[in-house]
Amino acid sequence: MKQYLLYCAGAITGLSYGGSTNWRDYVAGKLPQHIIAVSPMRGKDYLSKENRVKASYENIPLSSQKGIMTRDRFDVMRADMVLVNLLGTEKVSLGSVMEVAWADAFRKPIILVMEENNIHSHPMLKEAAGFIVSNLDDAIQIAILVLSPSL
Repeated sequence: MKQYLLYCAGAITGLSYGGSTNWRDYVAGKLPQHIIAVSPMRGKDYLSKENRVKASYENIPLSSQKGIMTRDRFDVMRADMVLVNLLGTEKVSLGSVMEVAWADAFRKPIILVMEENNIHSHPMLKEAAGFIVSNLDDAIQIAILVLSPSL
């Protein structure tokens, strides 16, 4: 069976390492074998000791601004679908908004996960999303139904 890639976008800057990885691990654990969750935090366990992850680390190529931009854009381009988790965000996640713009430009289906009055609630962001839900389990179910050839 063909494998499909689900890019997991969401806030990172200002969160703890666990705060930015735990939900992504949860999503990955709920997917069938033919859907692979792709995380922008993969290979960045060197950030696990950070109380709050910074926007970039210029002395680390993978976490420099160029490294982040290059890999995240590449991941969105090669993904079959993008899941954007904005639940509980307290400030706008500019990186996530960029990823939504790329996904829309590359015509990737977008699942937007956020509360009704989320700080990201904006007509353009909502218009770019093919699906808007308020919890990860509904987002996972949509990803499975869209990316599965048959169930």
